[in-house]
Amino acid sequence: MIKKFNIGEQDLTVEIINKIIQCNQEISLSKKAKDRIIDCRNFLDNKLSKLNNPIYGVNTGFGSLCDKKIKETDLQKLQTNLVLSHACGMGEEVPLDIVKIMLILKIHTLALGFSGVQLTTVQRLIDMYNNKIIPVVFQQGSLGASGDLAPLAHLVCPLLGEGQVYVFSKKDSKYYKKQSCDVLHQMQWSTIKLKSKEGLALLNGTQFMSAYMTYCLIKSKKISYISDLVSSISIDAFDASLEPFNKSIHKLRPFKGQMETCAIISENLKESNIQKRHKQYVQDPYSFRCIPQVHGATKDVIRYVQEICNVEINSVTDNPIIIKEEELVLSGGNFHGQPLAMSMDYLAIAISELGSISERRIFQLISGSRNLPAFLVTNSGVNSGFMIPQYTAASIVSENKQLCTPSSVDSIVSSNGQEDHVSMGANAARKLLKVLENLESIIAIELMTSSQAIQFRNLKSSIKIENLLEKYRSKVTFLEGDRFLHKDLKSSIKFIQDLRI
Repeated sequence: MIKKFNIGEQDLTVEIINKIIQCNQEISLSKKAKDRIIDCRNFLDNKLSKLNNPIYGVNTGFGSLCDKKIKETDLQKLQTNLVLSHACGMGEEVPLDIVKIMLILKIHTLALGFSGVQLTTVQRLIDMYNNKIIPVVFQQGSLGASGDLAPLAHLVCPLLGEGQVYVFSKKDSKYYKKQSCDVLHQMQWSTIKLKSKEGLALLNGTQFMSAYMTYCLIKSKKISYISDLVSSISIDAFDASLEPFNKSIHKLRPFKGQMETCAIISENLKESNIQKRHKQYVQDPYSFRCIPQVHGATKDVIRYVQEICNVEINSVTDNPIIIKEEELVLSGGNFHGQPLAMSMDYLAIAISELGSISERRIFQLISGSRNLPAFLVTNSGVNSGFMIPQYTAASIVSENKQLCTPSSVDSIVSSNGQEDHVSMGANAARKLLKVLENLESIIAIELMTSSQAIQFRNLKSSIKIENLLEKYRSKVTFLEGDRFLHKDLKSSIKFIQDLRI
């Protein structure tokens, strides 16, 4: 049994969150975190009892209604109305693993003790997570500026008995969608009565964007590794040379990602019999020769974006922020998603390049050069072989190019001009995930193509590659003649998704 992860004892990282999700760890609040939450709430209550001055979001309206003072008797209703009115998400549902990360991140940032929420509110979010009660959240609706208002409203609506949730069934290990009010009744939980500032604390914040960012970084690191692995098969399948992977070359241009890629490819093809024989060709196409430079550049971007993400997930991004030690309640703009939007746009570009160079290797492998049959099938003409998988890869690469138009350069004025510059980071997040999913398809096509091509060589590759190919061939068999290839493509995608790194 894996012990619970104690929120509030250490900073979160992408790796820690991945472990919590993958190992199905429950979470709890540390004593320090509980004390911080209670102290901050008490400070806010005391301050409200002594002041008649307006404090944004605490006893005023929101957005362009910030100058409208709210009566004390209406403060609870104000916060409840805020959550309900902002639950305007549209489009497809957010994947459950991303919603789980949203919950972890929202709990963590509230536990830092600068938001003024009740301990019971945070504890209910923890109880939901530990009981695998996951809110239904929708992908569209956030401008990524005043935080992720609409998605976070859906995340916390179940606290009020509103909206829907997915509930895990131990009986068949599946999630089922239910009404939140029914689940509260089943769990014998009462609805949370939001106090002043709480609705705003729950809705302001970047947890939608940063959850997508965290999830995409986890996927990015895995697909980067798999891209190196699959391209290693392609190198031997194309009878390309390992000379461009000599570490002496890369020491002269020592980008970390480039050096890492060079070392990984060299290790993957260590003792390959195909590499031992004399090469007939003086140079290889760039899609083979420049793998360290292209794949390596993507690794460096992943590393950079992860640094941004690790800062963000440990930050306070709601508004106003309560700083008890200085006896201050300050209204600022930490909810603005610009750092995330620009970083995710950058990562999408970096990820798309892995697909772009992969498709070029696919094209080279089916081109009928280097003693490989055209379209990698022996009886071409009657058989089209791998002609159309390359079409598919090319179409997906083109779609990724379109998806890589930056979201962060766009802005639309909202809230009667009060919120006059927005990051569009939520759109950047959703596009990034689509680019990653597209890349999985492209790499799956390269794997299918390179595993076909390498069987036309009379020599074996490295032990590592041969072992991988043996496992792959149990899922996708050699193509003797034309058959229904969609099934093979889906099997190839599942194979790389299931690979453990």
